[in-house]
Amino acid sequence: MKKLLIVGAGGFGREMHAWARQHPDHGRVWTFGAFLDDNPAALKRFGDFAPVRPLTGHRPAADEVFLCGLGLPPQKEQLIAPLVAAGAEFLTFIHPRALVGERVRLGRGVVLCPGAIISADVELGEFAMVNLHATIGHDARLGDWSTVSAHGDLTGRVEVADRVFLGSRVSVIPGKKVGSRAVLGAGAVVIADVPPGVTVVGNPARIL
Repeated sequence: MKKLLIVGAGGFGREMHAWARQHPDHGRVWTFGAFLDDNPAALKRFGDFAPVRPLTGHRPAADEVFLCGLGLPPQKEQLIAPLVAAGAEFLTFIHPRALVGERVRLGRGVVLCPGAIISADVELGEFAMVNLHATIGHDARLGDWSTVSAHGDLTGRVEVADRVFLGSRVSVIPGKKVGSRAVLGAGAVVIADVPPGVTVVGNPARIL
């Protein structure tokens, strides 16, 4: 049985620890091993409920599988990419309470949290993350390393590029495009295309 290592012992990493323990593969295909985090005291105020091992310098082993416990796209890429280059096997993680429709393509390292709903003919890139009760409509695309926070809503035919962060309760109306490395602030309602690299907030969303 393989050991599961969660990269990041922060808030989202701790959530992933809980979700992983609810997955049917836990105890059957893999069992939790440790968090990888360069802060050895990351769990101290939570009772040190799990071991924390250094992330820097970790060399993946054949009996290890990995799960991304990071939410922010720049941090995800910075810390995950070296492990991928070193041959780490990352899970594509679908919580048993997530719903996935037909003809959906999920990239390596994708995380779907409880209550996430992915409709039909959707594509999620590598290490994309869809948090609690977020929804992605038909024919939509979410790029590599991008994150949809809790209760976000990407409607039909929306195209979100790589490395985009969508805050809680962001809504994007059908057919709109969001450029690479954009940040959509919590509660933003996107009714027009969003250029690359900008931050938008508000209803309707405007460049900050």
